[in-house]
Amino acid sequence: MCQETSFSQLPMNSLFREGGFSCKCGKHPLTDVKEVSVGHGALRQLPELVRKYGGRKPFLIADRNTYQAAGEKVESLLKEQGIDFSSYIYPQEHLEPDEFAVGQATMNFDKSCDFIVAVGSGTINDISKIIAMVTDLPFIIVGTAPSMDGFASNTSSMISNGVKITLQSACPVAILADLDIVCQAPKKMLQAGLGDMLAKYVSICEWRISNLINGEYYCEEVASLVRRSLKRCIESIEAMESGDSQAVENVIEGLILSGVAMGFAGISRPASGIEHYFSHIWDMRSLEFQTNSDLHGIQVGIGTVLALKIYSQVVGIKPNKAKALKYAEQFDHEKHNDFMREFLGTSAENLILLEKKEGKYDKDKHRERLDIILAKWQEILNIIDEELPTTDEVVNLLTSLEAPVDPSALGFTKEDVRKALMATKDIRDKYSVSRLLWDLGMLEELADVCQF
Repeated sequence: MCQETSFSQLPMNSLFREGGFSCKCGKHPLTDVKEVSVGHGALRQLPELVRKYGGRKPFLIADRNTYQAAGEKVESLLKEQGIDFSSYIYPQEHLEPDEFAVGQATMNFDKSCDFIVAVGSGTINDISKIIAMVTDLPFIIVGTAPSMDGFASNTSSMISNGVKITLQSACPVAILADLDIVCQAPKKMLQAGLGDMLAKYVSICEWRISNLINGEYYCEEVASLVRRSLKRCIESIEAMESGDSQAVENVIEGLILSGVAMGFAGISRPASGIEHYFSHIWDMRSLEFQTNSDLHGIQVGIGTVLALKIYSQVVGIKPNKAKALKYAEQFDHEKHNDFMREFLGTSAENLILLEKKEGKYDKDKHRERLDIILAKWQEILNIIDEELPTTDEVVNLLTSLEAPVDPSALGFTKEDVRKALMATKDIRDKYSVSRLLWDLGMLEELADVCQF
C-alpha cells in the first residue's frame, strides 16, 4: 500500500506525479496535467510540447481576441518548426460556452488532426476541454489572461438549455502561460482572476460545513492547496497594480493550483460556492431576459462580497427547532416553482425537474439535517470564523484593483439580489448558505434584513 503523502505544500510541478498521491481522505488525488510552464517566452516551448505528447498535426481553437493576443504567434511558431495544423477561430464577438459553440468547433474540426491547442482563457478553455474529451485527443492550453481558475481542472462550466452547469471534461497535458502575453491582458481580466480566487474563502467554508452536516466528502489536503493558491494571489495584489510581471506570475500560478485542487478532489466544490451561484443566475437571466452580465470572475467577486454579508448575519442567528420545522412544513413548493419560472424564465423548468430527483425539500431529510445543525451549531460558527475574512477585507482587496464590489455596478437592484439569493439554493445539489438558511427557516427573513 502506498504511503500517505502531504502534497498541499509541494512545488507546483511536483504535483503532477505519475500515479498521483495516496491521501488520508481515502481518495487517490491524481491529475492528467503533466507539466506547467509560466514565464517570459514560455510560448516558444509549444512546438516541442506538441511533439512530446504525440501531436503531429494540432487543431487550434481561438476566438477573435485570443487569436490576436496569441493565436497568430502560435501559428508562426508551428510553421517555423514545420508542424502542420488546422485552425478554427470563432467569428462571433461575444462567445458563450454553450451547445452552439461546441457545435461550431465540432462541425469545423479537421479529422486529420491528432492534437488540440486551445488559445485563450475562460470560455475557450471550457469549450476546448469538452472538444478534447469528445475527440479523445490530448491538448495544451495556451493561457492568454489570468482571469479564471479552470486551466487545470477536469470540469467545464457550460450553458445547457439555458442553465449554467458543470460538466466533466478533459484535462490538458500541459499549460503554457507566457508572461509576455498574459501581462498584456486587459486589467479587467486580472480583476476577474482576483474575483475568482477570492471566492475560495467561501467555497472552502461551505465545503467544510456540508461535510459536517451532510457527511459530504472533504479533503483537508485539497483545501490546504486551495488556501495556498489564494494566499499566493493575495500577497501579490499590491504589486499587481503596477503591472509587475512577478505578481502576475504569482496570480496565474495561484489560479492553476486552484484548478489542480479541483482535479484532485474530482469535484468543483473546493473552488465554488454560493458566490458562483449568484453569477450563474445572472448569466441565466442575461440569456433569458437580456439583462446585464459581465465576466465570470467579475460577477463572482461581487458574489463573494454578497456571501460574506450573508455570513455576517448567520453568525448572529440563534437556531430555533420549532420555527425551522414549521417553516419547512408550510413551505409552498408550487409557489416557489412559480417564482422560479417568473425570475429565471424557461431555464427554471430544468431546475424544477432537477429538484424532483434531488429532493432538497424532503421533510424527513430536512429533520435529519436540522438535528445535526442544532447539535453542531457551534462547530459551524467555528468554521465560519476560521475560514472567512470580513466583508471589508475583501472589498478592500477588490477595490485595490478597481474591481466592482456592488451588484449595482452590474445594474442590479437590492430586490434583484434578494430574489437571486432565493434562487441560489436551486442551482445545484450543493449545500450552501442559502440551503442552511432554508433549513433554519430563516432564508426570507435574512434576505429582507441583509444590507445588499
